Amino acid sequence: MFLAALESQIKHTDSKADVVEYLQTLIRFKSVTPEQAGAIDWLIKQLTELGFNYEKFTINGVTNLIASIKFKEGPIIAFSGHIDVVPATGGAWLSPPFEGKIVNGAIFGRGAADMKGGVAAMLSATKNLIANTSTKVGTLYWLITSDEEGEAEFGSLEIANRLTKQGIVLDGCIVGEPTSSIQVGDTIKNGRRGALSARITVRGKAGHVAYPQNTLNAAHLGAKIVNLLSEQVWFLDEASSKTTLQVTGININNVVDNLVPSECEITFNVRYSHCYNSMAVKALLLNTLNEFLEKISIIWERPCEPYYTSANNNGCLIAQVEEAIYEQTGSYPLLSTSGGTSDGRFFANNHTQVIECGVLNKTIHQVNEHVSINDLIKIEGIYTNLLSRIFINEN
Repeated sequence: MFLAALESQIKHTDSKADVVEYLQTLIRFKSVTPEQAGAIDWLIKQLTELGFNYEKFTINGVTNLIASIKFKEGPIIAFSGHIDVVPATGGAWLSPPFEGKIVNGAIFGRGAADMKGGVAAMLSATKNLIANTSTKVGTLYWLITSDEEGEAEFGSLEIANRLTKQGIVLDGCIVGEPTSSIQVGDTIKNGRRGALSARITVRGKAGHVAYPQNTLNAAHLGAKIVNLLSEQVWFLDEASSKTTLQVTGININNVVDNLVPSECEITFNVRYSHCYNSMAVKALLLNTLNEFLEKISIIWERPCEPYYTSANNNGCLIAQVEEAIYEQTGSYPLLSTSGGTSDGRFFANNHTQVIECGVLNKTIHQVNEHVSINDLIKIEGIYTNLLSRIFINEN
């Protein structure tokens, strides 16, 4: 018994050292979207040494990875993530943003939290699963892209399409995005709101400001439109998934003060509940603006559909993630659909449950982005516990 306990302690210590080293290594790859800069090649080496098969493919400069290992018949679950990061320009970094140095118990660097920390923890958890001598069932996939921080046109979308063409249907997908707020595991995403931007051009009639009766002021029309947009009611919203519309620009190209403007541009963005889709949002807003349709043109931009995983699914992935978090932290997480969009939307469907779970998000995309070593070890423990629940056969 003493030897077994000692062996377990040694493995746990090794695991902690692994996840820190993995994150430092990943940060050192200067993988600004869409460059993988060697990060995916390094992951391939780690995964193939663990027994994974893989397919690497590149589309329009974006590198994608599909890797898998099958134990026995059972659940088909994926880890999904990205190794690309936003640029690290400007500001006073405590250490160079692509060196992964440890400062005051935290690993600093671009992507430390978003989301190379999650990838490092997933790799360490995967290694722990493979090393477990218990009987394992199911298939574990790794789905990694270098195109999440950009337009996301040739990354996870193409991975999902390729899986579909190969007849592969995932039962669940865990996305390692940074979802935690105050402490690791306090919040997970069981969905994401959709996003839709638009550009409205309002057409009026120019003329001298002293004779407004001969003009049609595009700015005045624009003000009425902005007011309607800001007061739009979203009847289908749920408590956990609220829709918001924010006007992001009102532009009038008028350089003189005695000319009634003939044109006004309005831009806005909608983050909408999973109870809607982009077509429904467009239809609702067009109906709201019906009286102005002859005087405006609308260009819709950057549509991202929402997704939502219900807690009522069979073999509920939410419950498994919740229990894994509780065992590591002593608390259950809040379910949320807030925040921006993510690649989870490409894998979610009526069968595939998608959950996002990761480290703190308070420094993502910022100067001095970092993740504490304690938090990194904690999320690695959550992933390890979750993989054991899914793949270890206790019978």
